[in-house]
Amino acid sequence: MTDSQLCLEALSALSDCSVEPTSGASQLTPQDFVNIVALKEFYKQEGFKELEYPSIGTLSLHELDEQDMYSSPLVLTEGIAGPEQSLRTKLKINPLDFFHPQYDYDFRNIKDGNKTFLRGDEQYIRPCGWNRVALRVTQKYDDGDIWLGTGKDAWPVSYHGQNMDGSLGIILTRGGSLEDEPKFLDAAAAHVITGETRGRGVYSTPDIKMAEKYCKRFKSKVDGKTYKVVLQNRINPEKRVKCQREDIWLVYVPKGCSDVQTRAIVQESIRPYGLLLMQA
Repeated sequence: MTDSQLCLEALSALSDCSVEPTSGASQLTPQDFVNIVALKEFYKQEGFKELEYPSIGTLSLHELDEQDMYSSPLVLTEGIAGPEQSLRTKLKINPLDFFHPQYDYDFRNIKDGNKTFLRGDEQYIRPCGWNRVALRVTQKYDDGDIWLGTGKDAWPVSYHGQNMDGSLGIILTRGGSLEDEPKFLDAAAAHVITGETRGRGVYSTPDIKMAEKYCKRFKSKVDGKTYKVVLQNRINPEKRVKCQREDIWLVYVPKGCSDVQTRAIVQESIRPYGLLLMQA
């Protein structure tokens, strides 16, 4: 079983909040947490400075050590960012009602090779090399747990990485490769100026390797080691838009949506079920 304090540190890194343990009720459910992570990314790309979230209040979208993400490839590939601990919004989470150790799965020594796995009749690229901490999400939704299954009615698996936002939109329409970083960065910078090609919404990927390139890292106070962290989700196939690149998925948010409508779109489209950790 993964140390619960290490897991809370991972949640802090993903949310840019200070997540602290409590023996009482959690302020957030796992669904609330993925909503916040996704909405913070979305509103930052829209140019907002704050996010209002029920039961939490105002969350700053400003990162104290934020740099121009197009001036350095390291910001895009490593995702090391976050406000100083003392200035972060504090969130209280009870590990007992947030995590579900019964469904933890250690992929660290697994190699799938040519094996194929399916979720919702779509390929599931398992997170080999990662340790998955399960989130307590069973029997939490009105439509039951079919979305979390392995059959044809299950939702496909997606991974959320930080900075997987409009900076990828330019690639969707102009082609290119992430390995070709100079062209990628030039195109992304041009996109910021023109705003012509970005899909407006929340980005994720079915490919854990892609998510790893954009994941956040944090140095743990538990053991002094540095970890990578990614959220493993299921995505509603009826709400997802497949982009020109097969490894990029978009939950589209139409212009003119209110904050309540935007939050509802995210909540109806993305459901979390795993916190993935890998020693960097």
